[in-house]
Amino acid sequence: MPDMSGTAGRSEQAPDQTTASAVADGGVIQYEASGAWVVIAHGAYDMHSITPLASALDIAAGKHPKVVLDTSGVTFADSTLLNLLIRTHRAVTLRVAAPGPQLQRLLEITGVDTLLQTRATVAEAVAS
Repeated sequence: MPDMSGTAGRSEQAPDQTTASAVADGGVIQYEASGAWVVIAHGAYDMHSITPLASALDIAAGKHPKVVLDTSGVTFADSTLLNLLIRTHRAVTLRVAAPGPQLQRLLEITGVDTLLQTRATVAEAVAS
């Protein structure tokens, strides 16, 4: 099971079938779960803070056929994150897991929720 320290308040722990350890690349925690690559987003995302997450998703999309973005720890997102999600969606099978109220509302008012596949939990996203 990946080291999930510092993830208090998450909607769930990582799925049971994960690699033995998580990869922290640029501060972004990532791990394999049942054939999907899971990237954990946490904090606020705007044009000043998106770079580590963008790098992680770009690399993941280049190496894995399915990427799940755990957004349960996202506290704020603007169009910068939306653009990243759309770009990643175009490159790979992307599932957005556990969006909080602010992100869910942003997805809905922009219509991006009709483009992206969102799931309530990481486990559901990995399985779909």
